[in-house]
Amino acid sequence: MKKYKPIIIVPGDPNSIFFEIFFKALKIKFNSPIILIGSYKLLKLQMKIFKFKKKIKLLKLSNFLEFELNNKTINIINIEHKFTKSLLNSSENYNKYIEKTFQTAFKIVEKNISHKFINGPISKKKFLNKKYLGITEYIAKKFNIKKNAMLIFNKKLSVCPVTTHLPIKAVPKKITKKQIIEKVELINSFYKYYLKKKPKIAVLGLNPHCESVDLFNEDEQIIKPTIKLLKTKKYWISGPHSADTIFLKQNRKKYDVILGMYHDQVLTPIKTLYEYDAINITLGLPFIRVSPDHGPNEKMLGKNISNPLSLIKAISFLDKK
Repeated sequence: MKKYKPIIIVPGDPNSIFFEIFFKALKIKFNSPIILIGSYKLLKLQMKIFKFKKKIKLLKLSNFLEFELNNKTINIINIEHKFTKSLLNSSENYNKYIEKTFQTAFKIVEKNISHKFINGPISKKKFLNKKYLGITEYIAKKFNIKKNAMLIFNKKLSVCPVTTHLPIKAVPKKITKKQIIEKVELINSFYKYYLKKKPKIAVLGLNPHCESVDLFNEDEQIIKPTIKLLKTKKYWISGPHSADTIFLKQNRKKYDVILGMYHDQVLTPIKTLYEYDAINITLGLPFIRVSPDHGPNEKMLGKNISNPLSLIKAISFLDKK
């Protein structure tokens, strides 16, 4: 009988919809045990709020090696956290709590107990405080990984931005031959290792219609020569393509991944096409880090109408690894 390594889950923002979608996700059968790293009291409170009645045991772990874990138990490493019934507003307390949950998860990864890691949605504005562009960069920095990429994954079509959470005015300076090559190499390695296939990659131009009125045209002078070079290295790649037509049905079905130059250029259409049927995978790490492809959505807290599909997809993806 196959023994599945546990899925480590950091719930993320205490003010998020995570526990609601987590309880809904548990209605699906998974093989892997789950190690939840967060506040035991908050978990119990949320179970009461959402009237979660599934017969599943809670097991508090003081040492994550002390029990034989199974998929019929929520195994929780308790991280103490002060909160009121309205949860919390303290930025200091918030940051310390989330930082400790991540640190605990990283220790488990470093001990090679598991290579499967999920974090729930987190407010980048509160937690990262402009030190990092996003959670992708935060985790990469903690493991001293310089080459990384954000892949928004759907089995039909995935997207990857060359730059992530940058202001638009800062994007052109970050579009370089080196950055594009790194992203393509990471995408190719991921697909070959985890999905056993060579991905077909479309690269988008930076400017509308890949044209520019400026003397310096990034599409002609950076992107096109880089694609030409990558073709000589036997990557299945084409472009630069115009962003306003690549996502048309007859165009997108030719590719596994569309590599865009900036965040909203590719995340807006992929979320329009698949909504919650996508997950965020960080490429380049020594383990698989996945997160649901949406934010904390504090306005929906407690309403019990949030869609759990992205978290279900995240757990299902790791469950097979």
